[in-house]
Amino acid sequence: MANICVLCDKRPRVGNLVSNANNRTKRWIYPNVHVMRFKVKGQVEVHRGAVCTKCVKAGKVEKVI
Repeated sequence: MANICVLCDKRPRVGNLVSNANNRTKRWIYPNVHVMRFKVKGQVEVHRGAVCTKCVKAGKVEKVI
């Protein structure tokens, strides 16, 4: 499964890893995504998917156990 949040569409980005000698190599920056069962705020149906922790902390989703 790809590291993409189903709510905010946050996905992996490419950046540079810079050494002391200012050498630059490409690196991937992955979002903190967890697969869980959740309900979107204001809706009744339960979904299952990858949600980033920012969306969980902001209260956009409610965890379903």
